[in-house]
Amino acid sequence: MNDDLDLVVRRVIRAPRAAVWAAWTTPELLERWWIPAPYLSRVHALEVAPGGAFRTSMSPDGESWVDHMDGTFVAATPGERLVFTNVIDSALRPAWPEPVALVAEVLLRDHPEGTEYTAVVRHDSAASRAKHLELGFDEGWGIAAAQLAAVAEELAAG
Repeated sequence: MNDDLDLVVRRVIRAPRAAVWAAWTTPELLERWWIPAPYLSRVHALEVAPGGAFRTSMSPDGESWVDHMDGTFVAATPGERLVFTNVIDSALRPAWPEPVALVAEVLLRDHPEGTEYTAVVRHDSAASRAKHLELGFDEGWGIAAAQLAAVAEELAAG
């Protein structure tokens, strides 16, 4: 972790790792939490394996959709770790994504109350990190993590 380049979201989710993993890797579940409400999300590709496509879009109203993520999974250890980037697009081509390029690592660890969830979002420069903060990283990723928790906890409750 590099405090000058990375941003982090941490929380305890009151659900087992299997439920959190399912919420991350099942398209219908990911759509429920990936974009901060009230925006809606649509999953176009979710191939959770190294080199697999990760492509989503978002909409404020369910009518007009814009691209949100066009990236690739770099690593996937079931129930433990996901790494994805938007600097390689879903067709495995180099990308220059706007507004920021990133590599995100999601870690799931056992916790006495469920799952310790950590998302480390890495940037190539302090300026890029600062831009991501200005764009609302803390609020956006925080809301998404809370929505993820709600979906995983609902899934665990059956």
